[in-house]
Amino acid sequence: MSETTKNLPRDVFLYLLSIVTLVVSAVYFGILVFQYINIYFPDVLADYYMPTSAYLGTIRQSLAFVIVVFPVYIWASRFLRRDMEANPEKKELKIRKWLLYLTVFAAGLTIIGDLVALLNTFLEGEITARFILKVLTIFFIAGSVFYYYFKELKSDKFPRAFPWVVIVVVLAAVVFGFFVAGSPTSRRTERFDERRVQDLSVIQSHVISYWQNKSALPGNLGELTDDLLGVVVPVDPKTGNAYEYRVMGDLKFQLCATFETSSNENNNGRIKPMPALPMSYPYPGGKVETWQHSTGHACFERAIDPDFFKIEKPRPL
Repeated sequence: MSETTKNLPRDVFLYLLSIVTLVVSAVYFGILVFQYINIYFPDVLADYYMPTSAYLGTIRQSLAFVIVVFPVYIWASRFLRRDMEANPEKKELKIRKWLLYLTVFAAGLTIIGDLVALLNTFLEGEITARFILKVLTIFFIAGSVFYYYFKELKSDKFPRAFPWVVIVVVLAAVVFGFFVAGSPTSRRTERFDERRVQDLSVIQSHVISYWQNKSALPGNLGELTDDLLGVVVPVDPKTGNAYEYRVMGDLKFQLCATFETSSNENNNGRIKPMPALPMSYPYPGGKVETWQHSTGHACFERAIDPDFFKIEKPRPL
């Protein structure tokens, strides 16, 4: 049995691995760059009410895929190239050419899908610099894949310098992603503040429910605890301290917490007030609660509108 025939199953597996990792890397690299473009080239029609932080989750997910999958693709491609140089007869293997053409085909389908989405966006009226940059991103990805693999199929020599150019570009995009999305430590700090906002919102709902049922505000947060209804008052997730609550009048109360970040730090001044929502919106009174805060101690004053929040009347027995 020849060396070529003996290693054929291994080669098929490695080419398939190369295909899958190439497609995944190309897709998530494109998504990553698209998010950068969305952040630094905002469209007032698409992003008027969307803060920059709304893109950060997608950036982190894309970074995870690129950091894990792209090195695997580099390793598989490098292994196959070295094996080909050691065994030149493998260049004529039909299975190799089939899989290489399949690679170009799969990448082409992905690129066509992205271009269709971009064209749809263009027809919706997004004739902006960020649209042009997204088109250029797609053409960079498409051009890189087609140039490399067609060069490999049509030439006896592997392109040497071009892969390094692609690696440098991808590495720069990954490093920039940590600059934009922040480190894991800073993200954990932000999540603590997100939890604090959720806790304050829950407490606010319990205070309103208490007022609706008893026609008076609770004197302190301890009065909200109800074992029968399963009501437990949240506390600060990091320190374990109780949140501050003050009665400011018959219908007014104040909730306070200490935050480690500012809610506007990553929004580049783009955050805008949301428009009024219909009464059918599933929030008390059909209004959006605002919890914008700066770093440090912050208080939120709330006033109950009795026209929106009706006092619950006891049901007849």
